[in-house]
Amino acid sequence: MTKMIPLSVPNLKGKELDYITKAVETEWVSTGGEYINEFEKNMAKYLNVDTVVACQSGTAGLHLALKLSGVEYNNEVIVPTLTFIAAVNPVKYLGAEPIFIDCDNTLNMDLEKLEEFCSNECYLFKNRLINKKTQRTITAIVIVHVFGNMANMEKLVEIASRYNLKIVEDATEALGSYCTSGKYEGKFAGTIGDFGVYSFNGNKIITTGGGGMLVAKDKKLVEKAKYLSTQAKDDELYYLHEEIGYNYRMTNLQAALGVAQLEQLEDFIKIKSENYKFYDEQIVNIKGLSLLNFNKNTRPNYWFYSLIIDKDKYGLDRDGLLMKLINKKIQTRPIWGLVHNQKPYVNNQTYKIEKANNYINKILNIPCSTNLSFEDAQTVIDALKI
Repeated sequence: MTKMIPLSVPNLKGKELDYITKAVETEWVSTGGEYINEFEKNMAKYLNVDTVVACQSGTAGLHLALKLSGVEYNNEVIVPTLTFIAAVNPVKYLGAEPIFIDCDNTLNMDLEKLEEFCSNECYLFKNRLINKKTQRTITAIVIVHVFGNMANMEKLVEIASRYNLKIVEDATEALGSYCTSGKYEGKFAGTIGDFGVYSFNGNKIITTGGGGMLVAKDKKLVEKAKYLSTQAKDDELYYLHEEIGYNYRMTNLQAALGVAQLEQLEDFIKIKSENYKFYDEQIVNIKGLSLLNFNKNTRPNYWFYSLIIDKDKYGLDRDGLLMKLINKKIQTRPIWGLVHNQKPYVNNQTYKIEKANNYINKILNIPCSTNLSFEDAQTVIDALKI
């Protein structure tokens, strides 16, 4: 019986069981315990930042980041349409509205169109960017490093500084990606903007089952995020609260997984890099197929591998190849449905969305787990060749 080759599953071959067992034995399984502190300390060291906050999910981290960016009711936030909807929903949590921008050929937000939108469709008034169409204040930009491929942060920071916009880096797919040259050489995805958010969902490069992490330029805002994530307790003995808080703290059990996973992160990235190169060397010889490149001047984490399909040259379109691989028990996934087309957002403002409409119909992500064997990768290649 042919086994299934999954798209992206966890690799739990380190000390995960040892650490989780210790957490259970000490009976620290909820939102207190040594592993939460250790995970935060180790992540801060890895990212070369002062401090971080472990959260219940990447989405929780994005919510806190936007709130601490000053996003308020009836504000607007600039977001990509080509992303998972979780990058956009927290805007609505705060009563604000997203404005959708097209992608470029890296699948990240088109920064040329972003700049054009800010220049032509908005104006500055008392150091606030105002949308001419809605007369609302635009407060922040959510930039997503899609599939671990870093956006051009130098250009983004310049645009954001000119228009007084906060930058929230959705690095939920990009833990371990960093710049290798330029102004931000050595800086990790998520550590360049005002806030950065990571995710440890089951399909991410490291996992805690669920969970996320938040970083910020301002150490005081990281502490504020921690305060808000623990129900905004001002007095833990008498349960006094001066603000609305959230139940957003990571559990000690999750953090125990995270400590073990983080110990293996660089090994995981090496494996993903080698598998990407193997795929790329084979796929380049298949007419009508190619792998999406990662940006130069970065060390990507190679989280997902995006297969670009030219149906006229290959003979099958995206869905045809999708069904063919499913029948061979090879799991693949198309890009998410564009967010501006989702029912909750169909009335929101968009700006020159063109390339995203094209890419959504021609990309499949192929198996990329860190425990993907050479034999399984070859099976995928053979299925693509037939």
